[in-house]
Amino acid sequence: MENKNFKTIDELNSLDSIGCSCNSCNTTSVKKENTIQIATNKHTHDHDHHDHNHGVEDVFEKKVVKSKFNEIISKNINLWLSFVLFFSALFIPMNDIIQLGLYLIAYIFVAKDVLIKAFKNVLAGHMLDENFLMAIASIVAFLIGEYAEGVAVMLFYNVGQLTEDYALNRSKSSISKLLDLKPDYANLKKGSDLIRVKPKSVQIGDIVVVKPGERVPLDGRVIKGQSHVDVAMLTGESLPVFVSEQEEVFSGTINKEGMLEVEVTKRYEDSAVSKILKLVNNAGQNKAETEKFITRFAKVYTPLVVAGAAIIAIVPTLLGGSFETWVYRGAIFLVVSCPCALVISVPLGYFGGIGGAARKGILVKGGHYLETLRKTNTLVLDKTGTLTKGNFKFSKMLTFGMNEEEALKVSAHLERFSTHPIGKAIVEKYSGTFDENVVTSLKEIPGKGVIGLYHHQEVLLGNAGLMIDREINLPSTSERGTVIYLSVDREVKAVFYIVDEIKEETKQGLEALRTLGVTRFVMLTGDRQSVADEVGQALGIDEVHAELLPEDKLNILESMLHHKDKVAFVGDGINDAPVLRRADVGIAMGNLGSDVAIESSDIVLMVDEITKIAEGIKVARFTSKIIWQNIILALGIKILIMVLGTLGYANLWTAVFGDVGVAFMAILNSGRAIYNK
Repeated sequence: MENKNFKTIDELNSLDSIGCSCNSCNTTSVKKENTIQIATNKHTHDHDHHDHNHGVEDVFEKKVVKSKFNEIISKNINLWLSFVLFFSALFIPMNDIIQLGLYLIAYIFVAKDVLIKAFKNVLAGHMLDENFLMAIASIVAFLIGEYAEGVAVMLFYNVGQLTEDYALNRSKSSISKLLDLKPDYANLKKGSDLIRVKPKSVQIGDIVVVKPGERVPLDGRVIKGQSHVDVAMLTGESLPVFVSEQEEVFSGTINKEGMLEVEVTKRYEDSAVSKILKLVNNAGQNKAETEKFITRFAKVYTPLVVAGAAIIAIVPTLLGGSFETWVYRGAIFLVVSCPCALVISVPLGYFGGIGGAARKGILVKGGHYLETLRKTNTLVLDKTGTLTKGNFKFSKMLTFGMNEEEALKVSAHLERFSTHPIGKAIVEKYSGTFDENVVTSLKEIPGKGVIGLYHHQEVLLGNAGLMIDREINLPSTSERGTVIYLSVDREVKAVFYIVDEIKEETKQGLEALRTLGVTRFVMLTGDRQSVADEVGQALGIDEVHAELLPEDKLNILESMLHHKDKVAFVGDGINDAPVLRRADVGIAMGNLGSDVAIESSDIVLMVDEITKIAEGIKVARFTSKIIWQNIILALGIKILIMVLGTLGYANLWTAVFGDVGVAFMAILNSGRAIYNK
């Protein structure tokens, strides 16, 4: 256990929340939390010149390691004693009665918990599980005089369970480390002092200082300093991002160089890192069809193999065969038939795939969406911010009976608090001051623009659709770009031409998707038809639908979903929430700080690049390949040993390998999904 990974109780709890629910983890969490609470009640603040931790973390770490070691030893003491007794009886010459006694004691030590679980499950009506199978098989071995093999079944079953738990928790822990984003502390600025506090205690508007090498504790805005910030763990991008005053930084990223003072804009529970960890932690709830199938398969498969074992043991005996021989072969059939390898490795494969995608800056909400992404052959895309930069700039401006300065002033006042890229472009163009009292009754019309009163005059600012709805005459336009009209008292006073550039990586991303089997590309946009056609032609889009309202986009998508194609929609997650929800898989691009993106989409790309979708499909296909390898491996070996055991060419030792060994191999193979290149 490395000190850097377990400095705070939050980090240890993150392991359990991802899925580690074993007693050892829970026990350690409780012990660790108590230690941290005691430590933090004493002064742990720091100043620029020294740190007041006084070695608490080192002492604490030693206690946790020692506690964990003691727990492993004490928890499995019966298993170790059973091994000693088993090998003593197996290899040391002794009286038969003494040998049988050692085998029985060894069996009781190692089989007690399994037998109790099997008995309780039978009483509860859930008898056909691995505990029942192993209990029956080992008891049968004792009844026919195969004492050593009866003990061995239980011994190696328990060793296998320990090994599986270790492999499972290591795989889940590796995902936790890949997403080891949680900041340990925040340097809260209070006057001239820095107080080291937990990020959860910091409020919006507080100032935190991020020193070189430290992790940004909360989402915020840089108010002093400049630096390069490592965002690799958040976005999968290897190059650090330069930030300076007034620019956003996100929790979980690492400050590489200069000192930064950051004004906190979101509480810890609303920060980027909390959203990401919550999303990944909950990913297991959305199971893929393969996972659901394996669960259903196991419920049918287990009763069938139990019945098969009973037939193997009983029918040949009734026909004159040896009772001991055929009961032994039935026990082999029972042991090897346990579906652990399938039930454990398939969900773990999807979990690994989700972790592998997260390493590349692709957050997937569940195995179901990973599987759907693999099958996607139709991609529907929003234009602004998805295919284009969404960084609108003025191209040209015309006025009618109003000077340019006044037209910009009126428009900027209406769009002052807008989050739409076009509204921001208008505000950026205006260089004057703002008067908070001049605009009243401001109302946004989705997909069209805004209406308000400016000095008690009705003002409309929006596209042609807004003007047509209000029966306002429009001047003819022929310029390239998005056209925005300003109307005062029902007369158009200005026309703004705004252009948006196609992203450099968009064409490359679409070509990569075509090579992966995406055969149909459709663009849906509220922009003008001429602008949309120009973008569509430049990128080779198959279908272009323009001048759409949000409900129009939804209607077009609905018509596509009636076909057999798997349809993915890619948008910004703000205006396209209904379409993101309705698509087979909704993908939100570059909306790390957007609540709507996280809530509405099934997959969130941490950077707004189409190339990430191609990477996601590759991860999904690699994950599927691993899962089918596990299914074929497990069923193939099990069926082979079942046949060999029935024919008398395999023993219980082979059956144990067919169960525990195959499960372990499948789990190790599932772990590869995390490290897909």
